Amino acid sequence: MEDEELLRYSRQIMLPDFDVAGQEALNQACVLIVGIGGLGSPAALYLGAAGIGQLILCDDDQVELTNLQRQIAHTTAGLGENKARSAKATIAAINPHVDVHVIDHRLDHTEFNDVLHNVDVVLDCTDNFDTRYLINDLCWKAGVPVVSGAAIRWEGQISVFDPQTPNAPCYRCLYPSGDNTALNCADNGVISPLVGIIGTCQAIETIKYIAQVGETLVGYVLYFDSKYMDWRKLKLARREQCPVCGQ
Repeated sequence: MEDEELLRYSRQIMLPDFDVAGQEALNQACVLIVGIGGLGSPAALYLGAAGIGQLILCDDDQVELTNLQRQIAHTTAGLGENKARSAKATIAAINPHVDVHVIDHRLDHTEFNDVLHNVDVVLDCTDNFDTRYLINDLCWKAGVPVVSGAAIRWEGQISVFDPQTPNAPCYRCLYPSGDNTALNCADNGVISPLVGIIGTCQAIETIKYIAQVGETLVGYVLYFDSKYMDWRKLKLARREQCPVCGQ
């Protein structure tokens, strides 16, 4: 790293369990974020600021006025712009050292698998079960960990699904089946800072995984009720009959 980068990341590097090795691990990592909305915005900004070497931002939606209440990667000036491209510009203004790639269309199975070949971690910041199942299934098959977040109304949750951890559960162990509209903010509403809390937690879990610091949420689900400031951490076991990770 150059002197400017050492100074930029100095507050992280001074952490004894992180140090220069942790920062170098971030700088060499490639992270894919699917969905650059309420969750993906804070996750992308913090990962970019923290020095992830390569970020791939995937979103085919355009910035709308209703997004600006919570999707902090976007601005009023960016209305109508693709969300991934909007977030790329914001990250570049924060940290020009990050190599940001944009995917402004929906990935089919083949293209998604091709992208996964070069990715260390995937952040699932989407808002429907069909896409979440697709990300889970393809990442599990490719051996790529998924940091999954969700936020609706006043409540959020986060977990990490890692196919490289023996006997670890996947997303389908948590939700064997689901209503495709259940996690949609457009239909149910969401309080603004909640998505920031959950998206930032996704960024922390990603950094911990890459830098191999502490313990991630593999095998656990962390639930947050912002109305009562109540956190609950529950154990999640693999389902033997799971069609993706079970026996």
